[in-house]
Amino acid sequence: MLAFDPRIPTDRPFRVLMLGAHADDIEIGCGATIMRMLRAYPATQITWVVLSGSDERRREAAESAQRYLSGAHNHDVIHGDFTDSRFPFEGAAIKDFFSGELQPLNPDLVFTHFRDDRHQDHRVVSDMTWQTFRNNQILEYEVVKYDADLGRPNCYVAVDREDVETKTRWLLESFPSQHSKQWFDAETLHAIMRIRGVECASETGYAEAFYARKMRVL
Repeated sequence: MLAFDPRIPTDRPFRVLMLGAHADDIEIGCGATIMRMLRAYPATQITWVVLSGSDERRREAAESAQRYLSGAHNHDVIHGDFTDSRFPFEGAAIKDFFSGELQPLNPDLVFTHFRDDRHQDHRVVSDMTWQTFRNNQILEYEVVKYDADLGRPNCYVAVDREDVETKTRWLLESFPSQHSKQWFDAETLHAIMRIRGVECASETGYAEAFYARKMRVL
């Protein structure tokens, strides 16, 4: 897992930055990968950032993050105050947040939104990620939804069936506010991981997929 990057440090924690525009984005895009990563690299320091959310959504996000981060060497959860669906109009403030609060973290690996995602908030977060972390390794995750904007990923992480089930259960338990959405169910969450598992010939049958636009291996 993450064997493509031989620069994983041995003298300090592995620093990972997780970015999500909304409360459940990180979990949907890479929840099973997080579980596998923390087993492979226990000395991982994770900064988990959710940029928007009502009070209810912030509570849901905090509960969900703590479930995933219990195995991390060290972790920090940051909640932004930006407005859901208005990110393009708050670009200057979001830019300041990235450059002032996040850039000094200098992560070894950044998980962010797929650049070609049609959701306006997701695109802004992805663009800000690339503007801010040009010297850091970036993986873009995908969020299945109405827009039919899934692409052709080029980086896959095979995930265990147990992690697939845990990710799905935690999402459904942690985010009751999303249960009214027709795509927010176990069948959809399993389906995308099963499809990506087929594409990469995963021995487990399941995978999460990412877009690695630039890969520095040495």
